[in-house]
This record gives sequence, C-alpha cells and structure tokens, in this order.
Amino acid sequence: MKEIILCKYGELVLKGANKSSFESRLTKELRRRAWHYGAFEVHHAQSTIYIEPLNDEADLDGMYESARDVFGIVGVTRAAVAEKNIDDICRVARDYLPEKLAGARTFRVDAKRSDKAFPLNSPEIAARVGGAVLSAAHTLKVDLHHPDAMVRVEVRENAAYLHAGQEKGAGGLPLGCAGRGMLLLSGGIDSPVAGYMMAKRGLELEAVHFESYPYTSERAREKVFTLAEELCRFTSKIDVHVMSLTHVQEELSRKCAEEYFTLLLRHFMMKLAERCARERNAGALITGESLGQVASQTMEAMAVTGAAVTIPLFRPCIGMDKDEIVTVARRIGTFETSILPYEDCCTVFTPRHPKTRPVLAQVLKELEKVDAEALLEEAWQSRYTVTRKLYDDYR
Repeated sequence: MKEIILCKYGELVLKGANKSSFESRLTKELRRRAWHYGAFEVHHAQSTIYIEPLNDEADLDGMYESARDVFGIVGVTRAAVAEKNIDDICRVARDYLPEKLAGARTFRVDAKRSDKAFPLNSPEIAARVGGAVLSAAHTLKVDLHHPDAMVRVEVRENAAYLHAGQEKGAGGLPLGCAGRGMLLLSGGIDSPVAGYMMAKRGLELEAVHFESYPYTSERAREKVFTLAEELCRFTSKIDVHVMSLTHVQEELSRKCAEEYFTLLLRHFMMKLAERCARERNAGALITGESLGQVASQTMEAMAVTGAAVTIPLFRPCIGMDKDEIVTVARRIGTFETSILPYEDCCTVFTPRHPKTRPVLAQVLKELEKVDAEALLEEAWQSRYTVTRKLYDDYR
C-alpha cells in the first residue's frame, strides 16, 4: 500500500498574489531535506504539499520527522493513497486505518471532496468509509461529537488520501521569505530562543559570537557552536561569525568608569554585529534581550545600546519572563546546552554596580577615553566563520 506525507499550510493561504513565492520557498526547503532521506517527489497543489517516496528505500519516517520542523507547515500527516473510486477507498480504509486507530474506542470520519466530479458527496463518502472501518475493527464505535480519533478522507485531483490524525508542524513562514537576520548568539538561554522566534517569522539566520580568550574557554566557544547546530533543526544551516573582544574589554576595564563597562561593551558588540550584517546582506540584528531581566536590559540601557546601530534591531523575547523563555528553549532543544557552566564574554569584568538608567551622552563621553575606531577594527580583523548544518550533505 502506498503511503505519502501531506503537509498543510498555515497563514500562507492568506498571501494572495504572493502565495506562489512562499510555496516555492517551502517546497524548495522540503526538497533539500528530502534529498537526505532518499528518492522523493515533492510538489504542491491546493494548499497542500505532497511528499511521495519513489522507491522502498526512501526513509519515510525520517522525512516525516524532518518535515515537522519546517517553518510554514502547520500540520503533517502520513496518508494512504487510494484510487478515485469508492470501492478502492473503502478497501484502503479497511486495510490501513484500523492499525492507525489502535487505542481509540470511538472515531469519526470527515470527508473533503475537492474534485466535485466525484459521484458521491462528502457525507456519503464519510458514511461509506465509516462502514468499512467498522467492518474491519469490531471494537470501534462511531461518535460524531466527541470521538477519540478523527479519520479524514480527501478526494483530490489525482487520487484519494486517507489518514487518522495530524501532528502539529512548526508553523510560521517559510525560511528566507522575510530576508536575513544576524543573531547575536551568546552561550545563554535567551539568544537561541530569539533566533528561533525570528526564523519562524521567515528570517534566514546567520550568527555573530563574541569571545574573550583566554578569559573565555574553548569549551564556551564549542558550546555556542553546539547551540547553532541545535537551531539547524529548524534553519538547516547557520554561519557563525566569531570575533574576539579581549583587547576591547581590557581597554574598557583599564580606562573607563566601571559602572559603564557593560554598556560600553554592548556598544562595541552592536557596532561589530551591524558591520557583519551589512557584509552578509542581513537586514536586521536579533538579540535575546528581555525587558528588565538584567541591568543592561532596562528601557534606558536598551535605548543606549540600540542607538549604536542604524539597521532594525529585533528583540522577540522583550515581553517574555524567564520561565516563558525557558519553556521555549526546552521545546526547541537548546536549554540543556545553554545551561552548561561555561562563561561567555558578558560575564568577564562584570561591574559590581552597573548603570541601570544611563544617559546616552554620558556613555559616549566615556567612550572617548578609548580609541574606539582602532579597537573596532582590531576586533573586526579577528573574525572567522564556522558553518553548522542540519545534515552533512545538506545542499
């Protein structure tokens, strides 16, 4: 019996004349992933993407799990294929559905007839399929109001498809449809969540990471690369651009007022991240800041750091508390890596009493105590790039 994967759209159906460009991106991403799992045909029709194995060697299980993580898909299901006649539809229902309904006591059949030339209407199809299931699974009963399981029959242009249940997809918009963003990726909990949330809205991600060797360790650096790998479950590929802030931090610590240290450091980070974004054609920066979470994330402090750049700055975690951020981190699989006890550059030279309500003019006056342009150029020249991918053969 032939089985395929059906992927259902979310808000893509509302995109009007632009819908085809969104569909094209979504289909392309699924094809790139499918290549890893064997021979598949991937095409779209009637707001559904069909993923069909072309031989027995194709890994349908692996492809199904991967499709669930593709942004733009709200529902994924495995479905049996039947010919477009009621006898074959009922045969497939008897052979395929009882196993899928194992553990359920009651069920309901919903039918959708996209092909209006089909001789039976939707209620008639549902009744015939329900009877076929009952004839093969004698312990099941029909419950139209509160069923344990839903059976769906879709009669479409080329075939009929039967399935019993749909799993939730990643949602959001197809990767890249909103442009590219540069994520400031630390080793903490918040920044990977921020990257995930903006990727879900269609941003292709690259990342910039700041290190302070030897004050930060190689383990801290590898931790960040691992977080990038974990985000690749959703983004497929991330380039991580690493820069050293060691000399910057030493100069700030030696020459500037301690209470301004974190604000000045973030000024350098934002400047370097913006330069990296412009070089990589990224239209925005992304941070994991949450209002009031730490001293550098008060409204006044964020106004100061945001003033360092001229491109859009996205803070998707801004209204979330820590428990909410942790919940997302656990769900996307980054939390356990984020809490590994390896320092990042933001924990080096931490001031005892940081300025929480800074004034931009005062911060800029402190900045005059160092040769900012020379320090920025030195940090920029230290950069190197590491690429992480979902699959080694991802292309």
